[in-house]
Amino acid sequence: MDIRHVIDFNDITPEQWDALCALGGEIKASPRDFERACEHKIMATLFYEPSTRTQLSFQTAMMRLGGKVMGFADPSSSSVSKGETLRDTVKIISAYSDVTVIRNPVEGAAYAASLYSRVPIINAGDGGHLHPTQTMTDMFTIQQNFGRYQGLTIGLCGDLLNGRTVHSLVRALSRYEGNTFYFISTAELKMPSYVTELLRKTNNTLYEVETLDECISRLDILYMTRIQRERFKTAEDYAKQSGIYILTAEKMKQAKSDMIILHPLPKVDEIDYDVDDDPRARYFEQAENGMYIRMALIHEVCINNSRIAMPGAYPAPSPAYCRNPRCISNHEKYLPPMIKETDGHHFCAYCDHKLKV
Repeated sequence: MDIRHVIDFNDITPEQWDALCALGGEIKASPRDFERACEHKIMATLFYEPSTRTQLSFQTAMMRLGGKVMGFADPSSSSVSKGETLRDTVKIISAYSDVTVIRNPVEGAAYAASLYSRVPIINAGDGGHLHPTQTMTDMFTIQQNFGRYQGLTIGLCGDLLNGRTVHSLVRALSRYEGNTFYFISTAELKMPSYVTELLRKTNNTLYEVETLDECISRLDILYMTRIQRERFKTAEDYAKQSGIYILTAEKMKQAKSDMIILHPLPKVDEIDYDVDDDPRARYFEQAENGMYIRMALIHEVCINNSRIAMPGAYPAPSPAYCRNPRCISNHEKYLPPMIKETDGHHFCAYCDHKLKV
C-alpha cells in the first residue's frame, strides 16, 4: 500500500482503506506483534491548537510501534511565536523526522504543509475543514460494529458547519451507496454546501432536520458533536447555540436496540452522563480504536515511504484568490492560489471553498 500524505480521508483509495482497516484489526488483536515495527523511526507532532485525544493517540501509537516522538503542543513554545512561517517550520521538521503530524486552526494548513515537506504529512485537523484520522477512527469503529458501510442510516447532530469530523466522515461515506443521512442542526450550523453537494451526487439519501426526535428511531448510528466554543466569534453567538441538542436516557428510549452512539470527543453537555452506561454508547471504544488505526497508518507511511521529492504534483495555479477568510492562503501570503476542478466547478485546493473563476 503506497500511502504518502494524508490530508483528506478520500486521498486513500477504497482498496488501500480496506487493507489499512485489516491491518488495524490485526494490531488490535495482537499489539505485541508490532511493538518494534517502527524502531528507529521518528514522528514529529506539530499541534498549533489544543488537543488531548488526537495528540496522545498519535504519540501512544508511535511509541507502541517502537518509534520516538518529538514536536510541540503549544506554538508559543516554538519559533512560530517569533513569526516563522509554516513553510519554514515544515522544511526544518521534515529534515528531522520520518513522518509529520500537524494540527492547525487554519483551514488548508495540512495541504499547504505537504507542498514543502520531504516526509509524509498527516492531517490531524485543519480548522473546521477536515480531520481524516478521526474519520479513520470512525470508519474502523463502524466496520467493527456493522461489518459494512452500505445500507446504514446515519444521523449527525450538532455543529455541522464547523465540525471537521462530520465533514470528513460524510465525505468518506459518500464513496458507498445505499445509505440514508440525517443532518440534525440549527439553521445557523447547517452542513456546508460543498459537503451536501458531494453527497447529493451519490446514490444516497439526505434529509436535513432540526430535532433528534424527528429521526432517532430510524438510526443505526447517531454521531453526536459538541457545539464548539472556539469556532464562534463571540460568547453571545456561542450561547445562542449551546445546549440545544442534548442526548438523554429518555431520548434513547426511542432508539433501536442495536443503534450505536459515536462522538469524536471531548463531549461537554450534549450527552447526559447516564447515557455513558448505555451499551449502545461506543465513544470510549471509538477513542481506543483511534490508537489502533493510527498505529496502522503510521506503520504504512513509515515503512513503505522513502523521502518525498519536492516539489510534488500540485494542482494548477488559480487566477482567483480564495475568499474564505479561514483559508491558509489568506494567512500565509507566500502560498500560490491553487485550484482543483470537480464536475465543472472550481474549488480552492487548500480549503475546498468554491471559487469564482
